[in-house]
Amino acid sequence: MFGFAELTGNKVLNLIQFFYEIYHLSSEALIELFKWNRTGNNVTFNLLLRQILFTGIDAAPMISLISLLLGTIVIIQSTTQLPIIGGESFVGSVIVLVIIRELGPLITAIVVIGRSGSAIATELGLMSINREIEALEVMGMSKTRILVLPRLLGCIIATICLTIYFDLVAILGGYIISRIQLTTPFNFYIHKIISSLEFSDISISITKSTIFGIIIAILSSYHGLRVKRYAAEVPQGTTKAVISSIVICFLFSSALTMMFYL
Repeated sequence: MFGFAELTGNKVLNLIQFFYEIYHLSSEALIELFKWNRTGNNVTFNLLLRQILFTGIDAAPMISLISLLLGTIVIIQSTTQLPIIGGESFVGSVIVLVIIRELGPLITAIVVIGRSGSAIATELGLMSINREIEALEVMGMSKTRILVLPRLLGCIIATICLTIYFDLVAILGGYIISRIQLTTPFNFYIHKIISSLEFSDISISITKSTIFGIIIAILSSYHGLRVKRYAAEVPQGTTKAVISSIVICFLFSSALTMMFYL
């Protein structure tokens, strides 16, 4: 009995410490964002561009394929099944609900986690082992400004852009592929989507993408920076970064959906 209570207490304390350290790292990054410091500005900007390139542009082919397949499935199912039960008028609403509100931001986040989140955690972990981070601190440079901030901004910008791209490809590209089986006129299809689309749908999609970008960058950086000495810690940190990012993204997605639509 006491062993179970002790184990539960330790888990709770570790969880509290985890969220406190995440909050501390996020606060440091926010402070560095608004603090003018000439030291390392060029390095920060170059890393920002590299992060946007890797997270956003390099991920476009994978996002294109996934969004095309998802868009095709959703469009075929909604345009063929809803009329059977007299729900033709809900075709646009279903597509907006499934793609723009929910799956667009979430699947984009999962792709970013798999590609960029794991890469950030691995890169920072290897830098910790090679004592490159210690070298930055010895030179008087902030590791948060040089290493965390550009990755944070890059992930936010790239995740937002990829989500918008995902939605467009899924809706337009999915329709083009679906024309093999569908006879729905394009004008009717677009009219249904536009008439069902509201500003709140766009704003919640962008809000989710922004929060997902923050979660991915902060958690991946956190687990990468926690690596100390041994190479075996790197894959462990990467795994923790990926799993925790996916879980927390799903939690925030559910919370935001309930907050805005219930």
